[in-house]
Amino acid sequence: MYEFNRCRCSGCNKNAMSTIDENDNIVSSGWCVDHVPDIEDIASKICSYMMRHDTIIGLNCPGLTIKDLNLNNKRFYGCNFQNCSFQNIHADGIRMRMGIYDGCTFTDCNFINSNIQFTSFAGSKLVHVILTGSDLVHINCNGVTVYQSSFDDSDLYNSRFIKSVLMNTSMRNCNLKKTVFYNSVREHVSFKLSNTREALVDRNRGGLMGDFEASAPDEDILNSEERQQI
Repeated sequence: MYEFNRCRCSGCNKNAMSTIDENDNIVSSGWCVDHVPDIEDIASKICSYMMRHDTIIGLNCPGLTIKDLNLNNKRFYGCNFQNCSFQNIHADGIRMRMGIYDGCTFTDCNFINSNIQFTSFAGSKLVHVILTGSDLVHINCNGVTVYQSSFDDSDLYNSRFIKSVLMNTSMRNCNLKKTVFYNSVREHVSFKLSNTREALVDRNRGGLMGDFEASAPDEDILNSEERQQI
């Protein structure tokens, strides 16, 4: 896991970012993203490090803007990218474990055939993101906002979408066993061929729900066309 070092700026309680030393090792910079003397230099070093290495362990860089990178088939373990902005990232076949991506923004990113487990995306925003054919197991997507994205053909076993907002998004042919959608908003979302009977959508009834259309009265209900597809 990444180091929990505090920023050296007086009165600042934020985590200090990682940087890359002259021996190509991940070390603490001593400064958070708001107080680091040269944010562009650290961002360049971190992006270059990710491009050079297939396996990245314990990288801590909250608040960075990361864009236009090819991270296909990279492996990330115990990294912290909290509140980062990812733009135009190609990460097909990526592998993530025990990562923190809370409060991030993902725009125009591809994670096709990825394998992401025990990782948190709480409160993040996904816009035009493709996760088709992925294993997304035991992940935390509570409070996420997802717009015009695709989870098609993915395994979402035991993942959480509590209080999420899913709009114009596709979850076709997905494994939704024990996937939790409590108090979520689902507008123009297709679940065709997915096992919605095994998803959890109503905390008041207990057990596995028979269908998404059996949601509690105060929850959004799939439109009639989508109900016919399920």
